Amino acid sequence: MDVKALLEAVKNGQISVAQAEEMLKGLPYDDMGFAMVDNHRKLRTGFAEVIFCQGKTPAQAAAIAKNLARGGGNVLATRAEPEHYDAIKGVLSGAVYNEAARTVYIEQTPPEKIGTVAVCTAGTSDIPVAEEAAVTAEAFGCDVTRIFDVGVAGIHRLFDKLDTIRKANVVIAVAGMEGALASVIGGLVERPVIAVPTSIGYGANFGGLSALLTMLNSCSAGVGVVNIDNGFGAGYLAGQINRLLHDKMTERGV
Repeated sequence: MDVKALLEAVKNGQISVAQAEEMLKGLPYDDMGFAMVDNHRKLRTGFAEVIFCQGKTPAQAAAIAKNLARGGGNVLATRAEPEHYDAIKGVLSGAVYNEAARTVYIEQTPPEKIGTVAVCTAGTSDIPVAEEAAVTAEAFGCDVTRIFDVGVAGIHRLFDKLDTIRKANVVIAVAGMEGALASVIGGLVERPVIAVPTSIGYGANFGGLSALLTMLNSCSAGVGVVNIDNGFGAGYLAGQINRLLHDKMTERGV
């Protein structure tokens, strides 16, 4: 819930005090029995709670989404299957499903744009994880540039995109196999690089473990690593970094 926007709406006469009071009853959390919805999270962290659909029934995901949307904020659900999407769109109009990312997004208030994130993948097979990162970053106000299939097996493809990558505030590097892309990008740009290992690869990839270890052992400075296949975590972190840069520039009047 965006409490500042709610108070402004009361001040401007857009909603009544009684309506605002009803909306605030869900703070700091709303106990739904099967879930305690953290309606206070945006006030604490700047970003609202996100629904992780894996392991939840479609009905549970839809009920949580409806609760989160009640205050007029945007709602993001990750690891959503088509059944989750069907249930959510049944209670909230405007729900958009990204099949590759497995995300559902309901935008009720366009987010303030806070900067650009470049999302790069080593291969086409890494796109689903990259899309989860991209959709998450977009939901949190980032402009996203997608640069896919620029892995080290054909490194000239990456070099052709460097000018575009260098214009971003943050770079997300998504790679499976041996996971070398993050180290290469980290050695070429003066931006923070968020590395995302994926579970794409043959047997010795060990479900993403080899890529994870490569990224953790990167000799390039400025590379941070999230968990295997965790596109959401990368997109969220990129949004936080972008927010800090945006706030600093605003303070300086830039």
